[in-house]
Amino acid sequence: MSLVVSPLGIVVLAALDSTLVFSLPGGVDAVVLMLAARHHLKSWSMVVAVLATAGSLAGAALTFWMGVKIGEHGLERYIPPKRLARIRRRMNRVGAIGLAALDLIPPPFPFTPFILASGALEVKATRFFGTLAVCRLVRFGGESLLAVIYGPQIVAWIDSPVFRRAVVACSVLAVLLTALSIARVFRSSRSAGRSVAPA
Repeated sequence: MSLVVSPLGIVVLAALDSTLVFSLPGGVDAVVLMLAARHHLKSWSMVVAVLATAGSLAGAALTFWMGVKIGEHGLERYIPPKRLARIRRRMNRVGAIGLAALDLIPPPFPFTPFILASGALEVKATRFFGTLAVCRLVRFGGESLLAVIYGPQIVAWIDSPVFRRAVVACSVLAVLLTALSIARVFRSSRSAGRSVAPA
């Protein structure tokens, strides 16, 4: 637990959370709150927000690059058809800035498929990531400031037996969801290889 709730831990967790192979809805937000709550300095809260944003952008860049590599036709192997149709409609309606701003919707909104689709559908990367960086700074910065204000209450909650049981449950859930995500990506990659092989 102490490894995750650390400067390095928040960077790694935020990066993984923006990829297709890891899933723990709200996990990064919880760690941002915990890490910021352990220090009662506003300056430290902004450091936490910047670290979480940096990690998140690194993971998002990898997912975006994967989207570029698989292309528009490859999206159907990774995103269910109904969700993909919604993403395409929204992309046509709001563009790169509007898509990146969806990050402000709180968990468990599934934002990673939008990152993948943005790469595959050739959304302008500079505009998308510029907006995403601002949105993530706002989101994580707001959470960090709240954690500084309500720090003692949050720290007391973290030390409670209920919280420890919740962490164990969330860890099991993260392992299960991550295993499912990896299996889905692996299946999609294998089916892509089979479809290319005859050609």
